[in-house]
Order: sequence, then C-alpha cells, then structure tokens
Amino acid sequence: MNALILENLCNKGKEISQRELASRLGISLGKVNEKLRQLKNNGLIDQNYNVTKKGRQVLEANHPQRAIILAAGYGMRMVPINTEEPKGLLEVNQEPLIERLIKQLHKVGVYEIHVVVGFLKEHYEYLIDKYGVELIVNSHYDEYKNMYSLSLAKDYLFNSYILPCDVWFKENPFNRVEDQSYYLFSKQAVSNSIWRVQPRGGVRKVSAKQLGDRMVGLAYINSTDAASISQSLEYTQTNQELLHCFWETLLEQDKKFILRGRIISSDGFKEINSYEQLRDLDYSSNHLQNDAIKVIEETLRVTPKEIKNIRVLKKGMTNRSFFFEHGSDKYIMRIPGKGTDELINRHSEYEVYQTIKNTNWTEKVLYLNADNGYKLSKFIKSSHNCDANNPEQVQECMNLLRKLHNSVFKVSHRFDLYKQIDFYEELRGTTSAYRDYDEVKKRVEKLRPFIEKNAKRQVLCHIDANPDNFIFSKNQLYLIDWEYAGMQDPDIDIAMFAIYAMYDQQRVDDLIQTYYCNECDLVTKQKIYAYIAACGLLWSNWCEYKQSLGLDFGNYSIAQYRYAKEYSKKVLSYLGEPLNAQN
Repeated sequence: MNALILENLCNKGKEISQRELASRLGISLGKVNEKLRQLKNNGLIDQNYNVTKKGRQVLEANHPQRAIILAAGYGMRMVPINTEEPKGLLEVNQEPLIERLIKQLHKVGVYEIHVVVGFLKEHYEYLIDKYGVELIVNSHYDEYKNMYSLSLAKDYLFNSYILPCDVWFKENPFNRVEDQSYYLFSKQAVSNSIWRVQPRGGVRKVSAKQLGDRMVGLAYINSTDAASISQSLEYTQTNQELLHCFWETLLEQDKKFILRGRIISSDGFKEINSYEQLRDLDYSSNHLQNDAIKVIEETLRVTPKEIKNIRVLKKGMTNRSFFFEHGSDKYIMRIPGKGTDELINRHSEYEVYQTIKNTNWTEKVLYLNADNGYKLSKFIKSSHNCDANNPEQVQECMNLLRKLHNSVFKVSHRFDLYKQIDFYEELRGTTSAYRDYDEVKKRVEKLRPFIEKNAKRQVLCHIDANPDNFIFSKNQLYLIDWEYAGMQDPDIDIAMFAIYAMYDQQRVDDLIQTYYCNECDLVTKQKIYAYIAACGLLWSNWCEYKQSLGLDFGNYSIAQYRYAKEYSKKVLSYLGEPLNAQN
C-alpha cells in the first residue's frame, strides 16, 4: 500500500488530497493519514508530501518487471471461430485482444512479455517482431490445462503479471507500482468460484451452497510469492494430475487463498469465451464474418444476433461440429475436421444425401457443400444414441440396416474396402507403429478371394454404421452421418457395427443372428468375420494417420488392430489356410 501511495504522490499533476487518495485506493481517510505519517517517518516523502530519492528507490523496487500471457488453449467454446484463429487474436474494435493487453502493459513500463502458445501457434509469430515478446511453445495444449503452460514459464514468475489472452479490459488494469501480490476478482456471484473477497482484501472460501466472486484470471506475483508458486509448479512434474487443473489451483494452500484479492467492476472487463460474447462486445468484429455463420445466415435467413446458445458438440473422430438455436428450433453445423479432405470424397457424400433426402429415417439436411463439406442439419430433439449393450435397441438398428439394404437406393460410387486400406496406409506415410503389421496385412489380403467369392449383391451401405450414428427419438429411429456411404456387400455394415461397438466374439455372433433373424449360414458368418478383420485393419490405418495429425483415439485404435489380427486368424483357420503369412 505504501508504494501505491508513493506512486500517486509521484505522478500527481496537481496537489492531491488525502480524501482523493482514499477514494483511489479504496481505503479509509484515517488509513491514508496513518500511511502518510509512516512515509514521512521513514524518509520516503518530505513535509510537503514530495517523494524523496529514497522513496523513488522504493518505487523502483516495486515496479512490475514482466508478464506471462497464457495463450495456448483450443478455445473450443469459440466455435466456429476457433477453426480459423486462436482466441488471443480475435479482434475487438479492430484490435486483437492480445495486442490490447500488450499495449496496456507497455503503458506502465512492462516490456518483458512471455506468451505461452500452442494451438495455431504460428499465428502469434508476428508478435516477436512487432512487440519484442518471447514465445514459449506448449506442445501439450490439447492434453493439459493452463497449469502446464504456467509451468513452462515458471522462471519468469518474479514480479510478474499472469493473465489469459482472452480478456478485454475497458481501462488499463496494470500499474507502474505493485507492492503486493494479488488476484483479480469481480463482485459477480458465480457458481464456479469458491472464493469471496473480504472488505480488507482477504479471500475466504464460501460454503458449498454459496456463490463465489468471479475469478478474472489476472494476477500479480511478487518475488516472495513467486518462490512458493514456482516450487508448487515443480511439484506438478511428479504429480501430473495437477496438470489437468487450472493454475489457480495452486493458490489454495491449507484451505486458504494465499494471495490478497483485488476487485474490478463487472463492467470493467469482458471475457471472450464464445462467439456470442464477442458479438455482444463488438458486433462489427471482422471475426464474426465466418464462413459457417454465413451459411447459417443465408440458409435460415437470419441475422447473427438471432443465432443463440452456440456450443461445441463432443469433438468427433472426423469433424468438429457445433450446436445452436434459432427461435424454438435447434440445429447442428458441421465443420470438417483436420485431415478430413484427404479422407472423404465430399462429392460422393453429396450424391448419397441427394439420393436419400426424401426418407424419414435420416437427418434433415438443410445445406451441404460438396466442395468443403460444411453441413447444416436440423437437430433431432429428445434423442439419444443407440446403446450397443441394449439388445432391444440393437435389434431396431439391425432392422433399419435391413431396410436400407433392401431399398432401391443406388449411387454411382462404390466403397472399395481393400483400396481404402491401401489409401489410408499411404496417407499414414510411415512405417506402422505395430511391429507385426506386415504379417497381419498379408493375412487380411489372403481373405480377399473368399470375401469376393461370397459377396452378395451391391447395395447402398452406410459403411460408418457406428452405434452412435443410430439416433432414437420418441417413436422414430434415425441413421445419420453418411460420409463414407457407397455401394457394397450389405454384410460389411454388420461388421462395422460390431467393431465400432468393440464386441467380443459371442456378441458378434449374437449381432449376426439378430440381423439374419437366426438364419445366418456358416459361410456368411465367416465372411462377416473376414470383413471384421479387413475393416479393423482399415480403421487401424485411419487411426494411425489421424494420430500423425495430433489426434488420439485411446483404446479404439488398438481394438481395431486386434480385430484385424485375431479375426484374420479365425477365418484362415476355417478355410484351412496356413496362418504363416509367408506361405
């Protein structure tokens, strides 16, 4: 507090009264007079309240030295903007958020700025030349929360501001003098905060049923507290569960908040966490002119202000989609995911949707672009995905597959299973991570003549017959997402359903009999096993390619390879073929 009073006295353009000091600093008049007496007694100001040489040395010692800006994350709630630009570079009043923060730091003499980047990191590179910042690359931005980002910058915590890249401050929140550490709160009561700032700046935990003050994300850390926080960050290297937390977790020690709280008015800042928040702050922002939003505007004939409750859906294996509302209706906008252009022929997908558009058992598509894959569809209300462990639901899914396979629908393209295996393998571009891949592939290749000899008539197949693509809504069952669909043997869809559901052999057999109403012959059953092996290898290669792009599918990828390995053995054994792939 002494340093802040010195700062105000040093920078006064005119005489400043004790009452004005009290108002600026948010303390009582009596407290101001007490502090002024202390400053005089310590030789920091003279009798005329002028700051002495000793006082200026105190000011210099309490001058913030640096800042750490955390800018690594995806910003998934910013859909659809986050597919094009990282959050820190979104523009408000034609100024990128992060540039405004950097300029505000410069105004108080803070020029050493470290920016932790990750998602779309290359977009921040220009800041090095324009503002002299240092970029710190977080390669695990998609795995950990900002605790890991701060740990990468822990050597710069001393006398440093810590702040997120996505907050817009109406007035400059930084100061030339900071004499103690603090964390910035707003007196907006929220459910996701357990802390409340007390009148004298202390921070107390609220009870389970109470709301806390909103945590803004900005903090100042002096040298004393930096040592403690830096030590805690080192501990995260041995307790990596902490890396999945926000860095503010470190501010609670022994059930107490270790920093003082400082308050900013709720209208003094805006956190830009969503398209709607950016729109409400700056309706003319260039980043609101987004291709996906334009499609929605033109298709539904609405203005951006009429698009409500935008939120990202669960990140899919192929696409990144978002949900929104207009009036009483709900919609899904699909934005093709990373590497999708290599995997999917969007013109073939367009042909399929044109072929089935008059059915009542697939999603209602309002817009589909055959060039870039953008798709706008009506959201199916009161719905849920098929539970692959529910026999009654699985029965209905197989009934719908039979209905599809017995339809008259035809398209001009065929899904060539073995050609696709080679194609995904080529996309992968490197040696497989599986040591016995070549042996397993040769076994799968040996199944090809058996499959082709016993293949049935070519019909329109979904190919991506994932239980998640079967949607139950009231008395209606839908089959959605026809990206991979093409002409094929209908038995391939049974195999696909089984391996997506990651069934064991008994459940695979049950599924086959469910589709065939307990009348499946042995040859057909073995052929479906062969499809399971080939499709497992297909999706295994698909997973390896996607992993090369930084995406990971957990147990799913290994499970697909196991299907290729184990079911190729089963079918070759049935055929009396040697299992040694060299023969």
